[in-house]
Amino acid sequence: MHLKLKKQKIQESLSKIQNIVEKKSIMPVLNHFLMDVTENAVFILATDLETAVKQPLEAEVLEIGKACIPARKFYEIVKELDEDIEIMLLEQWIKIQSGRSNFRLASLDPSEFPVWPQIGDATQINLSRDFLLTAIEKTIYASGEADARYVLNGLLFQIKEPAEFNVVGTDGHRLAHFKATVEDISSIEGEKKVILSKKSLNELRKFLSDTETVSIHIGKTHVMCEIDGINFLTRMIEGNYPDYETVIPRHNDKIAIVDKNSLIASLKRVSVLSRERQNAVKTEWDKDLLIISSSDPEIGEARDELTVDYQGEPFIIGFNARYLIEALERITSDKAKITMSEPDKAVYITDGEAASFVYECVVMPLRL
Repeated sequence: MHLKLKKQKIQESLSKIQNIVEKKSIMPVLNHFLMDVTENAVFILATDLETAVKQPLEAEVLEIGKACIPARKFYEIVKELDEDIEIMLLEQWIKIQSGRSNFRLASLDPSEFPVWPQIGDATQINLSRDFLLTAIEKTIYASGEADARYVLNGLLFQIKEPAEFNVVGTDGHRLAHFKATVEDISSIEGEKKVILSKKSLNELRKFLSDTETVSIHIGKTHVMCEIDGINFLTRMIEGNYPDYETVIPRHNDKIAIVDKNSLIASLKRVSVLSRERQNAVKTEWDKDLLIISSSDPEIGEARDELTVDYQGEPFIIGFNARYLIEALERITSDKAKITMSEPDKAVYITDGEAASFVYECVVMPLRL
């Protein structure tokens, strides 16, 4: 194997796979990426056995071949180089030359690298980059981090007839739901449900910056996204996702329309003196007035007031301020609509003004 590469091109490609490559794997090969050089194309492949990516790479091919290269060390070397790079495989060593700089890295047998999974028969849908990014960003914050109920560590993608596209994230304390109509999926028969991990979706977002359309192939066990020649493949999470529709309260009787940015700023101020573990704040709702307060016996207390449009009886309810802030930050318009019923019942948050899609969030309150 022998080829010449533009420093900037290989650096960009390597930067996108660093979190996919396993750093502490019991399988040493997962710390590496595979460089596959043919007469017609050059690809780099990386995987952690849950997610795999295959990227084309611009290069001048002098000799075909394959090499399994240590991902982190190779990336660190490339970042420090000033000129274009020449790479050569000599037995089990990778020789890297750039200007007057020379490096040699030990490589592994490329036959040890995991085989690219075959997706088999698949359902294909095409989505715009902006649509897919919006759907993920509106919901991924609410998914679990390391929940024992593994399905909560991912997002549910649900397609309903005739053309309804849903994405849901929840960690059991809050839930975020994105819903929109997509005409391009109207030909899909029946209902499709797919759960994808939070980690894989965060990695997918890195590859969506330079494209306009994403072609998604839904197989039996994997989902593959085609993005301008890049193949991004991830394993579905097996299991049953909670019935999110039964969780969303539709008939709360206490309704407030608030300025989103003012409420976020107030919550951030007051939560400075809240108890750190729960970020607890108390909210007192009355006609045209919202009082937000927090206290910690060892530190002090804080209080802030906002003018709001509130309809209902005077009401006191506690929140984890971070949960409320993160829900409000995804609101598209300047106004947020918040509906409540009782101090221990779920609170509903959505856009105060109509948008081209529905974003809604449910937050469970805290006991004061």
